[in-house]
Amino acid sequence: MEMQVPAAVIDAHHAAVRPEFSAHAHTEFRFSPQLHAHFDRQTRALWSRWTASPRPCFNPGLLADIRAYYNFVAESGGTIDCGNSSEPIEYVILASGMPGVFNLGGDLDLFRQKIDNRDRNALATYGRACIDVLYRNYVGHDLPVTTVSLVQGECLGGGFEAALSSDVIIAERGSRFGFPEILFNLFPGMGAYSFLDRKVGQRAAEAIISSGKIYTAEEMRDLGVIDVVAEDGGGEAAVNALIKQRSRSRNGMAALAAVRRRVHQISFEELEDVVGVWVDAALRLTTRDLKLMQRLVSRQNGLQEPAVVH
Repeated sequence: MEMQVPAAVIDAHHAAVRPEFSAHAHTEFRFSPQLHAHFDRQTRALWSRWTASPRPCFNPGLLADIRAYYNFVAESGGTIDCGNSSEPIEYVILASGMPGVFNLGGDLDLFRQKIDNRDRNALATYGRACIDVLYRNYVGHDLPVTTVSLVQGECLGGGFEAALSSDVIIAERGSRFGFPEILFNLFPGMGAYSFLDRKVGQRAAEAIISSGKIYTAEEMRDLGVIDVVAEDGGGEAAVNALIKQRSRSRNGMAALAAVRRRVHQISFEELEDVVGVWVDAALRLTTRDLKLMQRLVSRQNGLQEPAVVH
């Protein structure tokens, strides 16, 4: 969604609000150079976009920024101050600010360093930071909202896990999905199995995770993983169309999502236990495995083709 002149700007790290109210339909919130958000009053949708640096992955700084943003969402009580009025938040939307990339996943360079140093605590801390933000999105920030992931481009590893944490996934046709972790003898340990098992069952979940395959948006839709495939460049319009389509049933659909989370419940403890398995597995990687991981780091650095590592 195209940004306009902000109505208000929040510096999340200093908890300072500088009101700059205007007649524009957007209210902007800047959390860091890696994360900004805006509220669209017309659709009552709160959008966030990340622009991770130096690689489009979940570095510790970005995870801290997302947590600050999610704290802001939870503490809002479900409303946004728009100057002349307070408007309810009905949709919370995840998207990327980097063209062609949703997110390439975990900070593989950090993983390699911590594995080399046998730093179990650092790996566990990173894993818990990941599941903390994913779980907050999964439970809808404890608000009566619908969460949406808009995928525009490469969506791999932890980026795919982040997308899976939303109630609805909309992807542009050229987007690609996958879990490359098996290529260096590991598995995605921050929610992939839990989210996919609830969506498509054990057999399909394990096939997606263990294949290392890169899937198209259409393939993911046909498997039941994503909900809507939009034309390239039409992702924001598809989100707005979904919101318009649900305008008369939004409350019921948000409640249905809450029921789905209750019936197919994923607990934080489940995600935390899986992180523990992931840490143990990471510390068993061989020198050859770490060399393969480094090759994927190079691809993250260059945004190169996420081809199969041989």
